[in-house]
Amino acid sequence: MSQDNIIKTFNPSQGQSMDAPGRIGFVSLGCPKNTVDSERILTQLRAEGYDITPTYQDADVVIVNTCGFIDSAVKESLDTIGEALRENGKVIVTGCLGAKADDIREVHPNVLAITGPHAYEEVVSQVHTVVPPRHDPFTSLMPDTGVKLTPKHYAYLKISEGCNHRCTFCIIPSFRGDLVSRPIGQVLSEAERLVKNGTKELLVISQDTSAYGVDTKYRTDFWNGRPVKTRMKELCEELGQLGVWVRMHYVYPYPHVDEIIPMMAENRILPYLDIPFQHASPSVLKAMKRPAHAEKVLNRIHAWRKICPDITLRSTFIVGFPGETEADFQMLLDFMDEAQLDRVGAFQYSNVDGATSAALPNHVDAAVKQERYDRFMEVQQRISAAKLQTKIGKHIEVIVDEVVEQGAVARSKADAPDIDGQVFLDNQTHLKPGDILTVEVEDADEYDLWAHPVI
Repeated sequence: MSQDNIIKTFNPSQGQSMDAPGRIGFVSLGCPKNTVDSERILTQLRAEGYDITPTYQDADVVIVNTCGFIDSAVKESLDTIGEALRENGKVIVTGCLGAKADDIREVHPNVLAITGPHAYEEVVSQVHTVVPPRHDPFTSLMPDTGVKLTPKHYAYLKISEGCNHRCTFCIIPSFRGDLVSRPIGQVLSEAERLVKNGTKELLVISQDTSAYGVDTKYRTDFWNGRPVKTRMKELCEELGQLGVWVRMHYVYPYPHVDEIIPMMAENRILPYLDIPFQHASPSVLKAMKRPAHAEKVLNRIHAWRKICPDITLRSTFIVGFPGETEADFQMLLDFMDEAQLDRVGAFQYSNVDGATSAALPNHVDAAVKQERYDRFMEVQQRISAAKLQTKIGKHIEVIVDEVVEQGAVARSKADAPDIDGQVFLDNQTHLKPGDILTVEVEDADEYDLWAHPVI
């Protein structure tokens, strides 16, 4: 199993007896939403008495939770399935790529079963056919939070499944369907359990966080005996009372997002928004079928910064989309200079099987895509480096992620795990993961900071 994706929930038993529980190997690929799906499957399996093993060789069956968003993710998923088959022989496939069962069986005809995304019960049922559960009332006792694949101090809180958008480059709706929002009472109950069990940071995720509740017409649910609407504003208000960091991901720049900016200014939720802008050219956005307009977005960004000057804005962009001209690309660079986004990722466009963008005319040459990508990243690195330089000498709050021989590795409020920068605290080996402290910034590069604790 890949060391990056292996599930390291170790088997407490030393040997395998006749009455020992079945052992499950698990590989989780893809985005944080897939991670949450994996956690739910593992929680159910542990509740039924199964052990989770970190090696192929010790497993009675291996589950591979796949990603199918882009071609490189499909290749990684198929390669991982092949590795599991070679090393173990008994493999159940689930996740987004599972929606294309024929494609999987064409490459790997010997997999035992294939299910689609968020098919938790079906996955567990398939495990039962290979390794019948041996219920044990002692090993089946689970913490309130279930099995978590993240460190104890942070957790992903998934508020919905699916998406109502039909972006031409994206095939997620074909895997996960239209938007289905979780009842807000259920979401808040999960958040409260996580906090009670030591979570210091909640990362709110979905396919479209700002559309939360649209499918239910913002139905009223109940939380602690009070009526609460299933809507992003109310969700932020309630999460903001739990006394932990709350970070919002996958937020489209709809007008009602303005309602949560004052909460950020008041430090009720983190001043951080992850917004997938994707491009700035009107013609490219139209070809993508994206619900945004660059000029309106810039006006909104300026308004947000007036209310909350410390807000961190993260986004992702696609360069070299079919039909993108040099003029379109220059609009994107101009947008970057004007928007001054804090954290940015970019991808070169590539065709995805099943995405309608593949049929668009005027695909951009690979060499041109690479050249534009390099120019884009140069612009963003310059912006990021300048922004981080302004932090030198300032006091900021950080959360510790890990402690290594050289010191502690932390993140600021401006940094989400795995995708943003880090704050390095040299020689601070006495700290523990989850510690939150104030530090003074000493140095910076394009992405990361170096700091020391404020005594």
